[in-house]
Amino acid sequence: MANGEGECCLKEVLVTFQSCLNDQQEVLMDPYIAGWKGLVRFLNVLGTIFSFVSKDAVAKIQIMENYRSGDQKAEYLTLHSMVKYELASNLVDLKKPGDQPPSGCRTILRLHRALRWLQLFLEGLRTSSEDSSTSALCTEAYNASLANYHPWIIRKTALLSFYVLPARNTFLDYMNVGTPADAVAMLEEALPSIAKVYNITEALYAQHNLLDIP
Repeated sequence: MANGEGECCLKEVLVTFQSCLNDQQEVLMDPYIAGWKGLVRFLNVLGTIFSFVSKDAVAKIQIMENYRSGDQKAEYLTLHSMVKYELASNLVDLKKPGDQPPSGCRTILRLHRALRWLQLFLEGLRTSSEDSSTSALCTEAYNASLANYHPWIIRKTALLSFYVLPARNTFLDYMNVGTPADAVAMLEEALPSIAKVYNITEALYAQHNLLDIP
């Protein structure tokens, strides 16, 4: 684990998710993607434990970067403009995956679900006691979020991998922001921004009946 890698990642997450919303409270795509890149680098600090999330996130990030650099990049400036454009253009397969490339709406939904897991896990770390089990906190967060969308084999692999997570304070040390108390303070500052982005995305997708895209 490279010294300082976690610090860079968590600072990037903090800064980018704080800058994800414009004046209209719409989620800006570029900071959202940048925030996820930071989250992936942080997950990779612990090696392969979270690879079941990070590998999929990398693929989804690439899809969204392609949309942001393509001919219709202006339509993907925000999550709100993306939803409006893709629905109006019939680019979203609402019943079952079709032959066309994955829509931005479907791709963001997968990142959105993973963000909920991370939000719950990090919030659990922030509010738990020093002797709390990191494995138990991660399992609880996973069962309340991503586990609902994963097939049995992935659930089993994920839950087994959580058993090798380090102790709570050691995990907080990997964030490289100082003492465990400093890491908790950083999470206290960062998590409200992540929660706000999550809640706005959740409301947008619920409004357009997009929360169950296959």
